[in-house]
Amino acid sequence: MMNQFVLSNLFHRPIRTLIGVIAVGVEVMLVVVIVGLTSGMLQETAKRIEGIGADILVQPPSAQIFIGMTGSPMPAKIGGRLEELKYVQSVAPALLQFNTSGGVETIWGIDRDKFHQVSGGFVFLQGRDLEAADDMLIDDWQAKAKKLKVGDTLKLLNHDWNIVGVVEHGKAGRIFVDIGTLQDLVGARDKASIFLVKCTRPEHTDDVMGEIKQLLPNYTIRPVKEYMTLMTSTNIPALETFIHSMIALAVSVGLLVIFLTMYTTVLERTRDIGVLKSLGASKLLIVRALLTETALLCFLGVAAGIGLSYLVRAGFLALFPTLSILITPGWVLRAALIALTGALVGASYPAWLASRKDAVHALSYD
Repeated sequence: MMNQFVLSNLFHRPIRTLIGVIAVGVEVMLVVVIVGLTSGMLQETAKRIEGIGADILVQPPSAQIFIGMTGSPMPAKIGGRLEELKYVQSVAPALLQFNTSGGVETIWGIDRDKFHQVSGGFVFLQGRDLEAADDMLIDDWQAKAKKLKVGDTLKLLNHDWNIVGVVEHGKAGRIFVDIGTLQDLVGARDKASIFLVKCTRPEHTDDVMGEIKQLLPNYTIRPVKEYMTLMTSTNIPALETFIHSMIALAVSVGLLVIFLTMYTTVLERTRDIGVLKSLGASKLLIVRALLTETALLCFLGVAAGIGLSYLVRAGFLALFPTLSILITPGWVLRAALIALTGALVGASYPAWLASRKDAVHALSYD
């Protein structure tokens, strides 16, 4: 009888049930997609840095984890001093310029030969390497996102660039130009944002880092192999605050909708509750019935939320191919638990209210 009571409540008002399911589904989707978007972008950025092939990153003092935000305060001649160190095979300077016109992206100004010495060179899908001052390389994800091809002209930083090659993604940035041309455009002559250091052997990394710290005591020296571990939301306070805020917003929406749904249910089923109490149903039984209904509603919402997450992810990737949204089982489970907890909290007061109803008054309720 109790199961019938629960199911009849869910299907008695299908529109109301659907709204509850959608609310929980949107709550789950927001948590999964927002966390997946941030973690996916961080991991994808870390993999691109790791894919360069360097062993050490040398950045200015107090440099941020996001190397695209570093700026260009380092003299380029530091690269020559780094090349003189023992166990250093090659050093490649790079000038990074953050660009927001037509999208958010980082332009990598590179010394072609030195960058190839560190990275082993690009994998070309179309076209050729950088030769002229106005040449530009883009990776395949950027080409797909912007619908660009070899031979096109792209205007960035109020300068016309000739796209001469499309390379495989996975090495540093998505846009590469000559470092000298970029230095002139941004007023950073003989400056670099970062130095990519490749050691003669990977096991020499710690020794080289020690020498660099002695040579440049106030600079930021990071091993590339540890860069992946740094790219988490916990290392970026503003990002972690944003994630927590969005999760709190999603939980609030789900909690309020569940509260209103269950409160309306109690009002509409007052006579049914009176019948149950007149038959000897205890307060605990009434509470359990309503919370069971809430849990079932939540499970339906979680299933809808998981499906909606993958649908939204597919939509985002279709519109923005350079995005990376990482949906993990761990966060799907967390989102489900968050939704279930919020739903049960939202249903607690209506369930308590139902258990307190007097049988006589409930039966006479019109």
